[in-house]
Amino acid sequence: MTTNITTGLFLQSAYQTLFMTGVSFAIGAVLGMGLALILILTRPLGLKQNVPLYTVISTIINILRSLPSLILMIAVIPLTHLIVGSSIGSTAAIVPLTLFITPYIARLLENSLLEINTGIIEAADAMGATTFQIIWHFMLPEASPSIALSYTTSIITLIGATAMAGAIGGGGIGDLAISYGYQRFDNVAMIITVVTLIIVVQLLQSLGNALSRYFKGN
Repeated sequence: MTTNITTGLFLQSAYQTLFMTGVSFAIGAVLGMGLALILILTRPLGLKQNVPLYTVISTIINILRSLPSLILMIAVIPLTHLIVGSSIGSTAAIVPLTLFITPYIARLLENSLLEINTGIIEAADAMGATTFQIIWHFMLPEASPSIALSYTTSIITLIGATAMAGAIGGGGIGDLAISYGYQRFDNVAMIITVVTLIIVVQLLQSLGNALSRYFKGN
């Protein structure tokens, strides 16, 4: 069996996927954590209860999460062009990928933080700890095993979304699979991309599980 994929082309596509995933995840991880903390603090009976703010943010997150990644990428093309100056390419794909993964991370982290025993938060509040101290010294350490798994799930989901970015000119492994594996009936190219993605996902899941066990032991 032969293939039209060269080593250089494969490495370029792998780099594009790594670039899109890394940058989008880094931004989404920070924004998602921020949104999750706001949701936890402002939810009904939260430390800084603000139901209108909670409702608005929660609704926006639900709206963004209801859109499949491909549809979201197409829908925000004008915004992408405004920010990046182009609607195609790996750099342009970062905008919709970030919009896709941020609410996903926010909801997962919110669930992770909700798993914390409320007695711990109440005790910290009763001792006079500030909101920042409660978050930094109590909430995040207590939820760290679950947070590690949430981030792991998020980055694996994001890798799947980057594959869809290839369908609209985002490049990467997904574009390789579509352009060669599907459109040119290159079965070897398809096998290579599938095996590569499986290996990467397995490694990331193993790393996430290891981090979760580490945090549980500390």
